[in-house]
Amino acid sequence: MLFQCTDALVTFASFEFERLVSFYTNLFNQKPEHIISNVYAEFQLPSLKLGIFKPKQTHYLEFEYSTKSKISLCLEVISLEDAIAHLTALGYPPPGEIIIASHGREIYAYDPDGNRLILHQSELKTGV
Repeated sequence: MLFQCTDALVTFASFEFERLVSFYTNLFNQKPEHIISNVYAEFQLPSLKLGIFKPKQTHYLEFEYSTKSKISLCLEVISLEDAIAHLTALGYPPPGEIIIASHGREIYAYDPDGNRLILHQSELKTGV
């Protein structure tokens, strides 16, 4: 039997819930579409929902000692320089240099919890 998926979202667990929600509120320049105070916040982005949740006390160990995830939140941007300036103004400047990839330019950055962000500007927008 097949299952039918009707929607998908990416979620981040955070012990610093308010700090992470504040970061993404400022990064996206929008408030969460859905919020349960100090428990869950959800941002609606083009083609993606991003949820942030505070793990229940009974699940702390599952998240507390996990190593860095191999998952990255990839954000397609119109101007990589503007995105870098915005992250820098928020206090989270990308630590590396812009990478030229076969599909455009990108840079890695990190949110307050250390989740990796890939900011990407496609070839079509760069003229590469």
